[in-house]
Amino acid sequence: MKAQVLIAGEAQGEVQGEVLALTHPISFWGGVNPKTGDIIDARHPERGQNIAGKILALPAMIGSSSAAAVMLELIHAGKAPKALIMPDPDAILLLGVIVAQEMEWPICPAFALDKESQRALHGKTIKIERDGNIASV
Repeated sequence: MKAQVLIAGEAQGEVQGEVLALTHPISFWGGVNPKTGDIIDARHPERGQNIAGKILALPAMIGSSSAAAVMLELIHAGKAPKALIMPDPDAILLLGVIVAQEMEWPICPAFALDKESQRALHGKTIKIERDGNIASV
């Protein structure tokens, strides 16, 4: 399986971790605690899950221009996902990653992958190469 690289991330070449594939779209503003990485949206099916250190697969985003700020706070707090996977680039969310990169903070790479493939990865430990190649570990 291969994902499209949106933001390559650090130079080490690959990211490895467990995939948390959300079943519904989420708004980072009010949906994710930026200090802990917990999903706090009372209506979200994955409420109580933590995104910190996971490879987070997002089926879609619920728009908020504050998503970039929440992502930046997650990165600064060390509670960001190891990587982001989304079906299409979300410019607002990715802006938080780009700002962190400009501030020379460690960032999470971002990839584009269709929703069906994301769901197939849920709960699996995978590695994503810098070029987007995905393999089970």
